[in-house]
Amino acid sequence: MMELAFPAPAPVTLPIFGSAARFPVARVFCIGRNYRWQPDEPRPDAMPAWFMKPASAVFAASGTLPYPADTTDYCHEIELVVAIGHGGKDIAPEDVEARHIWGYAAGLDMTRRDLQQQAKRAGGPWEPAKAFDHSAPCTPIVPAAACGHPRAGALWLAVNGVDRQRADLSGLLWSVPELVAMLSRSVALAPGDLVYTGTPAGVGAVAPGDVVTAGIARIGELTLTVAAPQDPAGRATFS
Repeated sequence: MMELAFPAPAPVTLPIFGSAARFPVARVFCIGRNYRWQPDEPRPDAMPAWFMKPASAVFAASGTLPYPADTTDYCHEIELVVAIGHGGKDIAPEDVEARHIWGYAAGLDMTRRDLQQQAKRAGGPWEPAKAFDHSAPCTPIVPAAACGHPRAGALWLAVNGVDRQRADLSGLLWSVPELVAMLSRSVALAPGDLVYTGTPAGVGAVAPGDVVTAGIARIGELTLTVAAPQDPAGRATFS
C-alpha cells in the first residue's frame, strides 16, 4: 500500500438522478461566450476561449450559496453542463455523443466580475475571478441514457422571482460535439470531466439574501439562497 504524507482529500462527487451511485468529478472546463448576446451577433470564426475551475469548486446545487471574499460584483451564469464518461484525445465531433458523454446537468458558473474585469485590463489570468470555492454549483447528473442528447430546450435563471436569463439550448453558437472535440485537441479528456458550455445574455450580480432559481428543461432545476459574506474568523459580515 502506498504511504501518504497525510490523508488524501475525499473525492468530489455529484448525485446521479434516479440512482444511489455518485458521479466522480475530475476536472471542470468552462467555455467562454457561446450564445448571441445581441440578436444580430454573427457566429465567430474561431472557437470560443475556455478556462478551468478546480473540482473542489463543484458542489450539489441546493441550500446556500456562499458569498465569496474579495468582490462586490458576484455574478451568476446558468449553463448546460456536459459530464464525460469516456475520455480521449483528438475526438471526432461525430463520436462525442455516442461514445464520450455520460450525462448532463444544469450548473452555475459563479464569477467575481470585478476581478475578471481587472484581469482583462491587465492581461492577467482569470483564476481569481472564476476558480474560487463554491463557484460551480451543479444539479444531479442525468444519464444520457435517460435524457438523450438535448439540442433544444429552455434554460433560465431568476433572482427573487424576477427573470434574469432566459434562452434556448438551440442558441448555442458552437454545439456540444464541437466543444468537446475542440477541448480534446488541446488536452486528453478523462472520465469525470465536466464541461460548462457557456451562458446566454442577462448575467448580473447577486447580493446576500437573494434567492436564485434556475434550470434547464428536462435536465434539472436548482434553488440557492445567497449567504452573507464571512470575515476570516468565519463570522458573517454585512455592509
